[in-house]
Amino acid sequence: MSALKIAAVILIVAGILGLAYGGFTYTRGTHEAKLGPLELSVKDKERVNVPVWAGVGAIVIGGVLLVVGGKRS
Repeated sequence: MSALKIAAVILIVAGILGLAYGGFTYTRGTHEAKLGPLELSVKDKERVNVPVWAGVGAIVIGGVLLVVGGKRS
């Protein structure tokens, strides 16, 4: 499988996941403090929304790359 086809499949899968879930959430540590034997930390959950146009665009571009990569071989 060529690199172009692999990139096309990754774009298609990412576009489908973006449309299905609408975004993703991750956790990041923002503050840490050590006061003697006591340690405090604050973790924030952040959500990144994936726009619908980005998911559809990724699927379309992946499909075009897959077709173009198939014709080249």
